[in-house]
Amino acid sequence: MARGLEKETAVIQVLVTPQYGQFRIAMGEVLGGCSEQRNDNSRSRPVGSKFSEEGEETLKYKMKSKIQAVLLLVVFSFALALAPTSYAQDGPSSSKNPLQVATLHWYDANQTTQFSVAGFPTGVVFDGENLWIASTFGNTITKLRPSDGTTLATFAVPGPYALAFDGANIWAGNCDGNAVTKLRASDGTILGSFPVGSCNSALVFDGTNIWVGAHNIVKLRASDGANLGSFDVGNSVYNPSEGIAFDGSNIWASNTHANGGSGNTVTKLRASDGAILGIFTVGSKPEAMAFDGANIWVSNNQSGTVTQLRARDGATLGTFAVGILPNGIAFDGVNIWVANSGNNTVTKLRVSEEGIGPRSRTFPVGTFPVNGVAFDGANVWVTNGVSNTISKL
Repeated sequence: MARGLEKETAVIQVLVTPQYGQFRIAMGEVLGGCSEQRNDNSRSRPVGSKFSEEGEETLKYKMKSKIQAVLLLVVFSFALALAPTSYAQDGPSSSKNPLQVATLHWYDANQTTQFSVAGFPTGVVFDGENLWIASTFGNTITKLRPSDGTTLATFAVPGPYALAFDGANIWAGNCDGNAVTKLRASDGTILGSFPVGSCNSALVFDGTNIWVGAHNIVKLRASDGANLGSFDVGNSVYNPSEGIAFDGSNIWASNTHANGGSGNTVTKLRASDGAILGIFTVGSKPEAMAFDGANIWVSNNQSGTVTQLRARDGATLGTFAVGILPNGIAFDGVNIWVANSGNNTVTKLRVSEEGIGPRSRTFPVGTFPVNGVAFDGANVWVTNGVSNTISKL
């Protein structure tokens, strides 16, 4: 009995989040083949037909291939029309589409907002309510409300670069003034200026004291600014520590271009007395650092990488490629964010016990995001020095 040739079928499902223009396309399997039973609409092949059964199979294969090619073209067209400029990210979704809720957890991290901050913005810190932004060439610090980007006030400070918050006050490292300035966070009143080393380009608070990354590492008592000690980690006068971090017990300082051949390293110091506990090799020109609760992350500016060190013993857990000339770095509780000053992007890296997960993403920001990355509990902020803006992701 002749077999009827069933119609080739295909299904395309397009799930769209209208608010953000995100998409997901799932192409169903192309179905086709011969049925052993005839239906009323099927036509039997006449005796003596030029199509043999083998030829029929060949024809069906070609038809299936063409249909698949067309479907792929349709999928590609949907992708071009609907896809945002970057990959959708893991996170909460505002969509109420039950089909998506069941399978997806996306949000549009690529939709960045930028706010103007004059004077080459560099360092940024969050005080639990507002953002503080250092403008190095403008000789100012700007207080900004994160909910809407409103500038609340601007305060005159000579050459501010790095910033830190001690729970009540803002501390600014003055790269030109060889000092750090203390401002009351509630109203911006300057409470003091304290001399330290040259070009104070990194600051961190350990719960009691402020640590300053200069050519030496300087410890200041936060309550009154008293100098509690200066610790030599091998940096030269003109190449201070660009990064400094606190892991709950110890201070970590990057050695960018150091004397005595100890460059491209980070030094671990005991916070209680400044004793050096170890020196660990990382990538080329290490700069900013962040602590994720278990590990220290170091941006290697000339290597285009970040290094993950286990905080308890300094063991290298991995080195991961990011963008060009990475610098500023921050931890949001789940991910590491790295500002890439060489290609005007920020890279998001998923942190796991094994290192970086597979879902790393890179997003465009403003021009020359050189130093400042901060997390406000909901959004990541990146300062863009040349474009005089700050980006909100």
